[in-house]
Amino acid sequence: MLNRFVVLALIIGLASCTQPDTTTIADTAAAPGAVMDAEAEALPELPTHWLNDKAIGVGAGPVTQADLAKGLSDPSNWLLYGGDYNNHRHSPVTDLNPDTVKNLEVAWAFPTGTLGQFEASPIIHDGIMYVSSSYNRLFALNPETGELYWRYDHVYPDDLRLCCGPVNRGVAIAGDLVLMATLDAQLIAFNRLTGAIVWQTEIAPYALGYSATSMPMVVKDLAIIGIAGGEFGVRGFFDAYDVKTGQRVWRHYTVPGEGEPGVETWAGESWKTGGAPAWTSGAYDQDTDTLYWTTGNPAPDWNGDMRAGDNLFSNSILALEPATGKQKWYFQFTPHDVWDYDGNTQIFLVDIRRDGRNVKAIVQANRNGYFYILDRETGKFIDAKPYVEQVNWATIDETGRPIVNPAAMPSEDNDFRTCPSNLGGMNGAWTGALNQKLGLAYIPSIEACQSYQKGLDIYIPGQAYMAGMPTLIDVEAGTSYGHLSAVDYNTGEVRWRYKDADPMMGGVASTEGGVIFTGNQAGYALALDSRTGVELWKFKMGGGVRSQPVVFQVKGKSYVAIGSGNWNTFAAFSGGPVNIPEGGHLFVFALK
Repeated sequence: MLNRFVVLALIIGLASCTQPDTTTIADTAAAPGAVMDAEAEALPELPTHWLNDKAIGVGAGPVTQADLAKGLSDPSNWLLYGGDYNNHRHSPVTDLNPDTVKNLEVAWAFPTGTLGQFEASPIIHDGIMYVSSSYNRLFALNPETGELYWRYDHVYPDDLRLCCGPVNRGVAIAGDLVLMATLDAQLIAFNRLTGAIVWQTEIAPYALGYSATSMPMVVKDLAIIGIAGGEFGVRGFFDAYDVKTGQRVWRHYTVPGEGEPGVETWAGESWKTGGAPAWTSGAYDQDTDTLYWTTGNPAPDWNGDMRAGDNLFSNSILALEPATGKQKWYFQFTPHDVWDYDGNTQIFLVDIRRDGRNVKAIVQANRNGYFYILDRETGKFIDAKPYVEQVNWATIDETGRPIVNPAAMPSEDNDFRTCPSNLGGMNGAWTGALNQKLGLAYIPSIEACQSYQKGLDIYIPGQAYMAGMPTLIDVEAGTSYGHLSAVDYNTGEVRWRYKDADPMMGGVASTEGGVIFTGNQAGYALALDSRTGVELWKFKMGGGVRSQPVVFQVKGKSYVAIGSGNWNTFAAFSGGPVNIPEGGHLFVFALK
């Protein structure tokens, strides 16, 4: 019964994603009844934008490319989604260590006032924290006290098309601008001190199923942002915009068009609705001036009959020139994906030791259950090993191509227990972290399996286009669970696992002191020993943790910011708790 309810809830969410009434996400909740409705009509309309006219910050000035290039070397800053261009999310802070972490206490907490998963990674610069919430609320806060400086609530059309919740994963910062992408596929630049809108541009028409959920990546004078909408049959792409003006500089389609290399991997005209969204942030190699971006599933998700072929460049990693968007190389993880194994989980740039030589590598815990090691200069496959405990959909050959288990292929009456689930393993909706000194990547994961049924392939612009659905075998049996695994990124071997009763769907931050921070769906903020995975500290925040923790310092004092707030539709779909109320809340902890 649970399985049918969850699938129905997800289908309804996909097919009729309209903006909730303003009372759903407003600061105060309306009570039922005609009397209260009448009273509400008499109340003044709430503003949606609160500006700042006071002097704020510590005088650090605009964010420069040099600042971004330094990554986390200055612990008072956290400027990029991955902390640095290598995506390591590893703070140089040493006083957050196994001996001291037990002394963390709440410094302050701040409500978002919104439902849905709170997945953001806060940005800190010039003594100001910028954090976005579900439904694209944006707050500028004092990171030491939680004082609110300015706020923006994005106003939506009433017919949004959303796949997977009203999520936003954070804002970018460049110069004196803060950049936020929105669920109705806009890109907005704000003055970082006042909150005033400087420019706003449309990325794509939302009515066709396009949306934008991730933090833009700033490289030099360009803000790079990918599009979501793979479950609506959009043709995926990612763009580069001039940071100062908002003008689009280039667009890179993730599905080739007529006459372009790779279009032969799509039967007929299936490329026109091919999906391959680019909804996560990328990585940037400063030494070679190479941008890396990843792509998601082809459309429709679970019936590939009409799109015969490998379906390039879905489920791939692309290496490009950041100034032009010109592609250098690609590697496809899951050709002709019919399991929704998006290829856009977090990528890490690392230098590894392999077969007696040093290799500039890129590694990824892919949603398909394998931890991949590639040469980042050429895209050449080096190795892939399972990082989850159950993988049976395919094995990987010596070239990196999967050898698919025929029993795992979706069919009208498929009941084969296929592992992992379509959510992963890991997922691009949350982050891992990497500690170079220990040689470990920290990967939070779902451990669950499903069976996959194909359905009718019918495309209607702006409507959900999935042509099937998974059956939640493990969720229904109550056997799904989670773990955070430490993977030796030189070899792909798992060194230790921290296990949780629920699938782990929150991000990770690491410290030089030897602690990693994460959280679970039961609502606990967690600190683990980086070397062993032993739990060192936990704090009950309330809502399930779906956010990306950050570590920073103010006046030499160390802080950790972690958001709580789950989306119960996904909690149910993964096998997590659904009895915990929704509602985003940011907690900031400080060492006593």
